[in-house]
Amino acid sequence: MATADHSLSQYDRSKVPNGKNFRIAMVVSEWNEVITESLYEGAKNTLLDHNVAEENIERIDVPGSFELIYGASQAQQKNFDAIIAIGCIIQGETRHFEFISNAVAHGIKDLNLNHKAPVVFCVLTDDSIEQSRSRSGGEKGNKGVEAAVTALRMIGL
Repeated sequence: MATADHSLSQYDRSKVPNGKNFRIAMVVSEWNEVITESLYEGAKNTLLDHNVAEENIERIDVPGSFELIYGASQAQQKNFDAIIAIGCIIQGETRHFEFISNAVAHGIKDLNLNHKAPVVFCVLTDDSIEQSRSRSGGEKGNKGVEAAVTALRMIGL
C-alpha cells in the first residue's frame, strides 16, 4: 500500500469493506508509548471511520514489542476477526534491536500461519525516534491507518 512516493495514510476507500459487524483487537506495546499511542489512535479512528463499532474494538496493552506475540495469541483465542499488533522498536547501540525485531516479525508470521484471525504487523522498526515520529502521524503519514485498512481488507479474505 505505501511506497516512497505516498503517505502511509493514503488509500483507496473503495477497496475497504464496511466494518459494521467486525470485532478487532489491538495489542499495543507500552514501550515508546508516545509513538505507539499515535499509531493506536490512527488505527482506531480509521476503524471507526469504516463503521467498526467502538464496542467491537478491544485494546490489550503489553509492556513491550516482544510481548505483542503473546498478547496477539491470546486475542486469537477470543474469536476476533482481526488483530493489529502495534509496537515501535528503535535502533540503539547494541544488537538487541535486531533480536527483538526479528523475533516479533517471526512470531507474528507464525500466528498468521497457525490461527484463524489475521494478525496485522504495525510495528515500526526505525533507526531513530525522528523516523518513528514521521511514520506515526508525521510527514510520512500514520502506519496505524495503514494497519487498520489492512485488517479490514484481510477479514474479507
